[in-house]
Amino acid sequence: MKKFKLLLIITLLVFVWNESGACTSAIITGKLTPDGRALLWKHRDTGEDNNRIEYFKGKKYNFTALVNSPDKGGVIWIGTNSAGFSIMNTASYNLKDDNVKEMDREGELMYDALSECKNIKEFEQFLKKRKKPMGVEANFGVIDSEGGAAYFETNNNSFRKIDANDPAIAPEGYLIYTNYSYTGRFNEGMGYIRYQNARDIVTKKAISRDITPEWIFNSLSRSYYHSQMGINLTDEKFSPERASGWVIDQDFIPRKSSTASVIVQGVKPGENVEMTTMWVVLGYPPAGIAVPVWVKAGEELPSVLVKESDSNINAYACDMALKLKYKTFSLKRGSGGRYMYFPLIYNNSGNGYMQILQNYEKNVLHYSLPLIEKWRKEGLNLKEVQEFNNRADEIVKGAYASLLNL
Repeated sequence: MKKFKLLLIITLLVFVWNESGACTSAIITGKLTPDGRALLWKHRDTGEDNNRIEYFKGKKYNFTALVNSPDKGGVIWIGTNSAGFSIMNTASYNLKDDNVKEMDREGELMYDALSECKNIKEFEQFLKKRKKPMGVEANFGVIDSEGGAAYFETNNNSFRKIDANDPAIAPEGYLIYTNYSYTGRFNEGMGYIRYQNARDIVTKKAISRDITPEWIFNSLSRSYYHSQMGINLTDEKFSPERASGWVIDQDFIPRKSSTASVIVQGVKPGENVEMTTMWVVLGYPPAGIAVPVWVKAGEELPSVLVKESDSNINAYACDMALKLKYKTFSLKRGSGGRYMYFPLIYNNSGNGYMQILQNYEKNVLHYSLPLIEKWRKEGLNLKEVQEFNNRADEIVKGAYASLLNL
């Protein structure tokens, strides 16, 4: 009986860890974007709720990246550097082929890669030279300023490059990854339903070849389409409001464990690498607002995305999104944590958190997009970046103040 209880506890812990260590991601090549610039997207799911943005000075290149708020440094989860090289990861659960116990070093590997690598070619050499075993089982997505775009399916001792620019591999111009690897053990791993959710959505949009960061946030990171059940909770005919309002949080792209959505918008070959733009949504993407940042701006970042003070290591935007998330996931007894009260996020009256915040996000886009186009021609203007950051702070703080006062 004791052995059975122990096995049950271990099974539950593995299930919870796997669920919290899951992500949904994609590389969208320039073939499918209106401006020809590749996009690297990571919708992050993890057991650490608190994320923020931080600027680092590396060995060769400086970089800006997403970090867990409690981390002391040396670990990142998606980022871009001053050479225009960008990297992210999703955990894979079908690549490991050894008995190595010390794992989960993906964040350290990505930190070092941003510090040292200029492009995908250098990243390949970086992986070859890195001390083995590497302590990873992951799909690393990378883009660079030279048009490179690929995933690297990587375990402790080896890797395989999956080139997003190769028509034989990605004939539609994109790759989607969740928590298994294409070259790993068949039918193992996780995230098959989330993969299909994202694939169904992207395939339809790919025809028009106008995928943008705004579209990815709204159509993927805030999508409640479920491919297995054939429903979309934002479709009026499936509206949870017609029942009790409560829905089970299972296999949608955004989940209770979702803590951030980040998109790196690259540059075309020959363009100024300083215009690589990282769009950041902290907290819970359906209750968050996207704000852009640039490596050249250094520590001049929107205050809502960085730690508030030495005594408060969390970011304001993350804290506010979490408050809204846990109003939605308010049940605590028994298995109540698996249920969300969906009308708070989205409803037919148009006043759900996600619906209201999208209007504020449009204001951020309204101010940022003309500046980005100007800077692509003239170079990044640090004074204008500072002015924009102040404006973005005002918009984000105003958005959450209005919602939390309702």
